[in-house]
Amino acid sequence: MDNNFERYDEIAELLKVIAHPVRLCIIRGLLRKGKCNVSYMQNCLDIPQPTVSRHLQMLKNAGLIKGERNGLEINYTVCNEKVTNIINLLFEDEE
Repeated sequence: MDNNFERYDEIAELLKVIAHPVRLCIIRGLLRKGKCNVSYMQNCLDIPQPTVSRHLQMLKNAGLIKGERNGLEINYTVCNEKVTNIINLLFEDEE
């Protein structure tokens, strides 16, 4: 064992951010589709747009996703390899 708690703290924060059903669903959907916008996610998730935006903001602030503007819409993609690996591991039985 080591006492590098800063490293463990970073990992714990990452896990806290993804430890919500909606955020797990968003990340998994982005990995499957490649990229999508808020309207597409809202229709798929059947939850209000402000709720989707709030979850996206949390994922973006944690550096797990990024948004790329295309005219009036923003398309989101997963940009964190650790999160990609975690999600793929968690859902490997369903692939």
